[in-house]
Amino acid sequence: MDHLGARLKEERKTLGLSQHDFAAIGGVEANAQGKYESGERTPRSDYLAALSGKGVDVLYLLSGQRTPLRLESLSDAERSVIVHYRSLTVMDQDALSQLALSLSECIAV
Repeated sequence: MDHLGARLKEERKTLGLSQHDFAAIGGVEANAQGKYESGERTPRSDYLAALSGKGVDVLYLLSGQRTPLRLESLSDAERSVIVHYRSLTVMDQDALSQLALSLSECIAV
């Protein structure tokens, strides 16, 4: 769990949440969140379970390996996006990925 704190911070920022808001999801105070992210403290299982309930990939937090996405968990619209994405050139895939990243950052603000 060497990089648990860094991965926690990464997931929090990906969701566009402050330490206070992310901590609230886990049922802890913002100062505890800061200590988790700095590696000063290790979170308890109930905190991780609460994060998981909000869609945070806890396997990734603990191991650095993403949980494989199950095809049946995707909606029809999500499957369609993936099929169309795969038919694009590499250059167009890169452009679309950058657009999606920019859009997600705008939403998080």
